[in-house]
Amino acid sequence: MQHDMKTEGRGVAENGSMSAMLKAITAAVKLVAEKEIMPRYMKVSHQLKIDGSLCTEADLAAQESLTHRLQAIHHVPVLGEEMTVAQQQEIWGDGRQELWCIDPVDGTSNFVHGLPYFAVSVALIRDGRSVLGVVYDPVAKEVFAAERGRGAFLNGTKMLKRSVAADLSGALANVDMKRLDRKLSSALASAPPFASQRNFGASTLDWCYTAAGRYDAYLHGGQKLWDYAAGSLVLDEAGGQMCCLEHDDFSDGDVWQRSVIAALDPKLFDAWKSWLRAHQ
Repeated sequence: MQHDMKTEGRGVAENGSMSAMLKAITAAVKLVAEKEIMPRYMKVSHQLKIDGSLCTEADLAAQESLTHRLQAIHHVPVLGEEMTVAQQQEIWGDGRQELWCIDPVDGTSNFVHGLPYFAVSVALIRDGRSVLGVVYDPVAKEVFAAERGRGAFLNGTKMLKRSVAADLSGALANVDMKRLDRKLSSALASAPPFASQRNFGASTLDWCYTAAGRYDAYLHGGQKLWDYAAGSLVLDEAGGQMCCLEHDDFSDGDVWQRSVIAALDPKLFDAWKSWLRAHQ
């Protein structure tokens, strides 16, 4: 049965639990992961796309299955990572009033090589803003979910704000160097302001781990819409802060190549942003 999403938040329980809509999306994502993704884990061949990234049979099968299941929940256009650039831009241009945005397997390289850090990501976007988001890690069986104005959840339980590093010098930072300019990446490599650095190659999970307090700070030089659509909502609803290297308002960034500065704690975020802006 299709859910009515014309009124934001409709069907949300008053006790802080997930709405029927969010539960339906979660169930669909978990079913697709069980049927189309995990049976192919470490067993599927891959091919290179035009941009040099990997694509597998699991990506394509999961995208097709997700499309059918999500449109059965709420029938609006679906924009997926495995579409052509022309298709993506057309759907974004025509369907910005409301659309699904999906990444069937974020972290395909990890998926192919057997590294257990990848996820399925789904967001419902209305008027250019994510209003519902689900990120599912099928290896850890963790579901990160959020609804605009209603909070963030981990495995169906309201996500509580965790304590993080007291200052930047003690922080564990997730930093993706790949799309940073040479000056900033050199500064980060030669004299990092944090205590330790990680990056495991799945942006959707990076957002959620930051929201859960597992990373103190986050930096990425350029993400696609499906990389940040769900995860940024999870962090936002968990009480985190975010902006771009170029803009204080994260929503002002380029839809197709948006840089990310983020942290859960406001003071840590301010210190992280100040250091990065000073070293660009």
